[in-house]
Amino acid sequence: MRAIVAVLAFAVLSAIGPELGAQQTQCTLVQQPTTRLTVDSTAEGQVAFVGGGVLIRCPARGITLRGDSAEEHPDRDVMIGRAVYDEPRLHVTADFLNYFPSNERVVASGHVHGRLPSGSTLDGPQAEWLRVTPSRPRQQMRAIGRPTITIVEQDSAGRPAPPTTVIANNVFMDGDSLIYGGGQVVITRPNIGATADSAFIDEAHETMRLLRNPTVTGTQGRPYKLTGDMIDLFSHNRKLERVLSRSNATALSDSMTLSADTIDLRVRNEALDHAYAWGPSRAHAVSPTQTLVADSLDVDMPGQKVERVLAIRNAFAQGKPDTTHFKLEPPDTTDWLKGDTITAHFDTLARDTTARAPKDTSNAPTIRQLVASGHASALYHMTPSDTTIHRPAINHVTARIITIDFKNRQVTTVSTVDSVFGIFLEPRADSTARRAKGQPQKPGTAKPSPRPVTPKRPPAGETPTSPSTHEERR
Repeated sequence: MRAIVAVLAFAVLSAIGPELGAQQTQCTLVQQPTTRLTVDSTAEGQVAFVGGGVLIRCPARGITLRGDSAEEHPDRDVMIGRAVYDEPRLHVTADFLNYFPSNERVVASGHVHGRLPSGSTLDGPQAEWLRVTPSRPRQQMRAIGRPTITIVEQDSAGRPAPPTTVIANNVFMDGDSLIYGGGQVVITRPNIGATADSAFIDEAHETMRLLRNPTVTGTQGRPYKLTGDMIDLFSHNRKLERVLSRSNATALSDSMTLSADTIDLRVRNEALDHAYAWGPSRAHAVSPTQTLVADSLDVDMPGQKVERVLAIRNAFAQGKPDTTHFKLEPPDTTDWLKGDTITAHFDTLARDTTARAPKDTSNAPTIRQLVASGHASALYHMTPSDTTIHRPAINHVTARIITIDFKNRQVTTVSTVDSVFGIFLEPRADSTARRAKGQPQKPGTAKPSPRPVTPKRPPAGETPTSPSTHEERR
């Protein structure tokens, strides 16, 4: 009986590390009152069995093995039933534990729970650990069957932070901080969620990369969603600071949709604060009232409320005019503004009170002003002087700088500076309109086409308007 115990203790302990081979006496099989020992000869060789409860201790290494029973095979050792593996850097519980001494591998299966000294855990159906060896400087872990990794984090002051969870079809960990996930990856961090086909997390440098159909969703306050072919996340002191989406990027929020080849989002206090968009396919910003297109866009949105959008190079803005007092033909006609650059200013406090305003305008930005500079031109529709005519007045103007002010999505003032040239067309009732109303057309009553109006000379004592400045008010 004593010989069998010695054989089994040597076999089990040989899986813990080759360096213990010369220190076997430091690990002992602790006899339990119900322990049963047997040895059988099989086709693969001698197999030793221990039942009734197994406890092995290695005080020199701080290692403890527990289980309901154990088996020693020529190539492996197995702990069966409520198996527990403890060492200074790892705690594992499972239904089964297999030890392979040739490559220092521990395989756990069935309700596996592993815990690192940091408090980070793994839960899943099967996992294996490769222990540190002279040729393997860091412990490694592989898990399959869609395990859950819970990463416990601390801030710079050592205070615990909300954990991050990673769920994937398979997971690989290199050391304590490098995590690779593959297959339907779902990541939950404080205030954000992420999905992708594969993910790489570097906890030491606080970075994360998502590949193949990645999505990042902000979950605190006003939600947002970012997609693209590849997304990188950067944090500092365990707080998200930057999200970078490359190729086919789209950022969707309650106030604006931003799309471009590359979108760079900056986060402050867990909310979007700034956005940059650029790329060969040009950047597009779409709000409920305006659409901006340019080579690049700079969006200032403190507290995740859009205040200013700067469109740089070949900028183009368009929006639907207010058709309360007139009808458009065709109905999809838009007002537009062009320039080398366009700056759009939004009023985050005002609400659009027009009948055509979006149903929910609590978060939607209201356009306040558009400023185009450098080879600027604009075409916009206005309410005619004769409000009985349900056709718009049309104004087309070019200048070096064009400024358009809005109120409730309606143009109120248009100012131009330098190189001004424009045409203003006021609709008039014509024969077609008369016939539509059932009124006969009288000979010689057709109104002539509008002629250019010579500006009146200002009264004596008043300073005339500079010829380089033109302003129209409704």
